[in-house]
Amino acid sequence: MNIHSYHEVLTDDPDTEQARHIGRSVKRLEDPPLVQGQARFAGDVNFPHQLHMRVVRAQVAHGRIMAIDTEFARALPGVVAVWTGADVADVPPIPFRATTVKGLEPYCQPILAQERVRYVGEPVAAVFATDPYVAEDAADMVWPEIEPLPVVLDASAPVGEFAPGRSTEPTVIRKGYGDVDQAFAQAHAIVELDLSIGRHSGVPLECRGAIGRYDAARDVLEMYGGAKKTHWNRDEMAKMLGRAPSKFHVYEDHVGGGFGVRGEMYPEDVLVCLAAMRLRRPVKWIEDRRENLMATNHSRQQRHLVSAAVDRDGRILGIRNRFFHDNGGYVRTHGPRVADMSAGLLLGPYRVPAYEVHAHYRLTNKTPCGTYRSPGRYETTFVRERLMDAIAHEVGIDVLEVRRRNLIGPEEMPYPRPLDALGTDVVLDSGRYEELLDKTLERVGWREAKAGIARRKAAGEAAGIGLAMFVEKSGLGPSDGVRITVDTTGAVELVTGAASVGQGMETALAQICADGLGIDYRRIRVIHGRTDRMEFGNGAHASRVTVMSGSATQIAARKIRAKALDIGAEMLSARLDEVEMADGSVFLKADPEGRRIPLDEIARHVHAGSRTVGRREPGLSAEGWFYSDHMNYPYGIHVAQVAVDRGTGAVRVERYLVAYDVGRAVNPMLIDGQIVGGLAQGLGGALFEEFTYDESGQPLSTTFADYLMVTAHEMPASIDVMITEDAPSPLNPLGMKGAGEGGTNAVGAAVAAAVDDALDAPGFVTRLPIKPMAVHRYLSGKTPHAPDSP
Repeated sequence: MNIHSYHEVLTDDPDTEQARHIGRSVKRLEDPPLVQGQARFAGDVNFPHQLHMRVVRAQVAHGRIMAIDTEFARALPGVVAVWTGADVADVPPIPFRATTVKGLEPYCQPILAQERVRYVGEPVAAVFATDPYVAEDAADMVWPEIEPLPVVLDASAPVGEFAPGRSTEPTVIRKGYGDVDQAFAQAHAIVELDLSIGRHSGVPLECRGAIGRYDAARDVLEMYGGAKKTHWNRDEMAKMLGRAPSKFHVYEDHVGGGFGVRGEMYPEDVLVCLAAMRLRRPVKWIEDRRENLMATNHSRQQRHLVSAAVDRDGRILGIRNRFFHDNGGYVRTHGPRVADMSAGLLLGPYRVPAYEVHAHYRLTNKTPCGTYRSPGRYETTFVRERLMDAIAHEVGIDVLEVRRRNLIGPEEMPYPRPLDALGTDVVLDSGRYEELLDKTLERVGWREAKAGIARRKAAGEAAGIGLAMFVEKSGLGPSDGVRITVDTTGAVELVTGAASVGQGMETALAQICADGLGIDYRRIRVIHGRTDRMEFGNGAHASRVTVMSGSATQIAARKIRAKALDIGAEMLSARLDEVEMADGSVFLKADPEGRRIPLDEIARHVHAGSRTVGRREPGLSAEGWFYSDHMNYPYGIHVAQVAVDRGTGAVRVERYLVAYDVGRAVNPMLIDGQIVGGLAQGLGGALFEEFTYDESGQPLSTTFADYLMVTAHEMPASIDVMITEDAPSPLNPLGMKGAGEGGTNAVGAAVAAAVDDALDAPGFVTRLPIKPMAVHRYLSGKTPHAPDSP
């Protein structure tokens, strides 16, 4: 596997001193403990006298709980407690984060099942024991008696009963604008597709884990193993347990993969904290892989009935979309976020005069769902780009030309759409979409590649190339803050409410801070995931950290710089306009080789215990806060070249290019890593990974023998990453846009187009993942297209 990277810098910071670290591929600060075996994951956290929790899970997809026999488990030596739903009935269900959709509260999940179970894997009891093996044995002795009820497994089928008086369709999300009826009435052609995306999700190397500890001496409840949204989890869990947030601290340790599924509030998190309080002993829970595959959030599963009205030149007049979102057994912490983003962000980089979408948000008797890297965009990029290819075929023009004719131009930016997503209006802030298309075609050698494909086909091979364009979203507000302190040795501490889930956040923030202070980024220590150190934080989600926390870091660093200049001028007996700061020192502009006052000396000068602090506020520190009312929108293009084995139907991706415009790259190497990692996950959903169920709702993908993960062997032999900076965002001082999800977004769409090309079968792929059996059936002449169901 060869990875090539190209970073095209097209913008320069006019302040040359501020360009010292930003834009450089410096080494990650996070890596030393990870590569030296000194990292601390949830499994490494232990306390004296701790108990171990095991969860008893439902083995029925939908049923009424008649009784739960815990007698034998309680009698086992070493078992301290066994809880069922009756023991925790006073704890409210797990809430969801902010949403404009009303009426979802009755569908939230209790921490242990109450009256009914709604998916295989739902927690029905919890066992606490002095030894993890005893806890495991005791859990096997708990026997739930459950009366089966009818199961709902197809979100597009007629709705079922969630509870008496409540159906399995909590809401229908409707968005749109323009006169769609008129657009379809005057259309030269109408293109209709039935498209599906299979259920898959993030499968981290490290399964979930949580450790609860109650410190009675301080009356403080602690939870270790948090990630992603530590502050929100703290606040909401404190409400559920009847505590003040100031008496509840959440600690984020190293995380073996986030990808959306880690760091949400799950029943197990609440259980360990509640048990630590009630049992007055630390409680530890570590998930095993089978639990992970059937109980951690799933994602992606949707079916779209989409149609486009186009004129004779292939220009879009209007789009209608009715889709069914399968959210599994309950509404979890994301609420309807994936369905909402799917509805609000489907249109991508194209000009669409009229649009109507009805998103049927439905519950089924499967594992509940949440977000997974590029949620709602992976799904809708597949739908939209399949639609663009179908329009080209219907009108009889090239797939590149149909895109050019519909792309939004740079002169139209900012481009407001009468839509919302994540509670904010959709306004595309900047973009040069056609320019990136031209650069991509040149970079990949499109003409030469197509000619090579034609020669291979003439020789009997099934090879193809496909392209997909997309718009991402990033920088979700409304606010973020950091606190920077320079101590008396000159070391710099940056405390943030953001979270690290492996994306290199510490390094990126240190680089931004280092530019502001004119120092080596390695002097900066980034503290995160500590709710006892930072009162507020928005964690790491929605590709927001570099944009929001990074902008806050720049603001705080500039405050430190201004304060250092002021104090340095005083120490040099000079006016403020007579001094400058560089390389971490203040000096006279007129005498740059003369006396220099370094940051550590300035910090000592204003230390609270010094005689020179005067009546000014002591310490060389500052907070920075950044606010944003709108998201910003990076964009990109994926190109996939594939070969199809005519004997087996297996698809092999030979070559892949990701072109991505991030506005301003803080660390190109980190972006490369994010893109290649995201590509691997996107390939999983395109070709291999899928959670399947039998007709009774039993999961069939609970081991890696059945849930097929991408390995190095399945990755393309050649991966090319092109990072451009053509369209800096006007919404933040550095022009940054997020980069964490662009590698995943368009993989399914690009691979689908390449497989169509390889088979000379436009519109063949209507469903992800593309299974070898479906391809083989087509090659054998047994089916005209990929099936809509597994």
